Amino acid sequence: MRNLVKTIQDVMRKDVGVDGDAQRLSQLVWMFFLKIIDDQDEALEFTRDDYTSPIPEHLQWRNWAADPEGITGDELQDFVNLQLFPTLKELPATTSRARVVRSVFEDAYNYMKSGQLMRQVINKISEVDFNSLSERQHFGDIYEQLLNDLQNAGNAGEYYTPRAVTAFMVQQMDPKPGQILMDTACGTGGFLTCAMRHMRKHYVKRPEDEATMQSSLRAVEQKPLPHMLCTTNMLLHNVEEPSWVRHDNTLARPLISWTKDERVDMILTNPPFGGKEEDGIENNFPQFKTRETADLFLALIIRLLKKNGRAAVVLPDGSLFGEGIKTRLKEHLLTECNLHTIVRLPNSVFKPYASIGTNQKRAVQ
Repeated sequence: MRNLVKTIQDVMRKDVGVDGDAQRLSQLVWMFFLKIIDDQDEALEFTRDDYTSPIPEHLQWRNWAADPEGITGDELQDFVNLQLFPTLKELPATTSRARVVRSVFEDAYNYMKSGQLMRQVINKISEVDFNSLSERQHFGDIYEQLLNDLQNAGNAGEYYTPRAVTAFMVQQMDPKPGQILMDTACGTGGFLTCAMRHMRKHYVKRPEDEATMQSSLRAVEQKPLPHMLCTTNMLLHNVEEPSWVRHDNTLARPLISWTKDERVDMILTNPPFGGKEEDGIENNFPQFKTRETADLFLALIIRLLKKNGRAAVVLPDGSLFGEGIKTRLKEHLLTECNLHTIVRLPNSVFKPYASIGTNQKRAVQ
């Protein structure tokens, strides 16, 4: 499987339209997404009499991509650019699975300029059977490595939290099926997949437990590439309808508009830090007027927790000891929550794309 992915990347490097690791991964993922969806569709059509794929028949992978001697060259380029993408970008959101497909393609892009090279990539992808448990598990490991490799792709590295960090935080929080778990800035879905692994290992014993677990997950991601990566990651982890992975900015909503019904039992997240939000976002947080992303997310997380809800959050070192808004946030955190634990992480954890130290904070509302 690793050799297959490496071969695909080597083919893409020959294409003049694909520039850099982030574009190669984006190109790779929308193709794998269509193959995974199609393999899942075939399994669902076999097990459910009333199931219909959300993707129109002529755009399903099996009907245009699976034949190794199928369309290629300019014909393939025209099909992808003039039929596949325009249709999936405007796909009617009649079911949650259709919404997933549309949300992935809304901001996806075909970077490849050579139809011949694209056919070579497609033929390699067609070799993977995502209905095979062993092949899916192997590809899942490769996929996680690809996400890890994004650390070397400039600012794309912000999408990945090291596996050891997510595993430690999930272990301490010990999520259970039925507890509503949210990641307010989910990136590629590391906390979500780690939480699902934890629950499947310790608590999921019956199909009903699995259904309860999946229905209790919530996630939001603002940027198009990590949203697509996260959605595909969910499919790889046996989530049939990850429509709960929303493509949105949780900070774009007034803090006061989050109602009690929307509050959650648990938050696991590594919000972006070191950045500034666009003008006007600070007006959604009248008590904490700042454009610093990490500070706004901390205020939002406190608001989103139910009574006795818990959160584990990665924040920059010194977040609780700054002046101005940070002082107000610290006071808010200590009066509204039971701040339980601060774990200081080594500076090297988030290198090479972040040199500042980080803390994990665990708070109980």
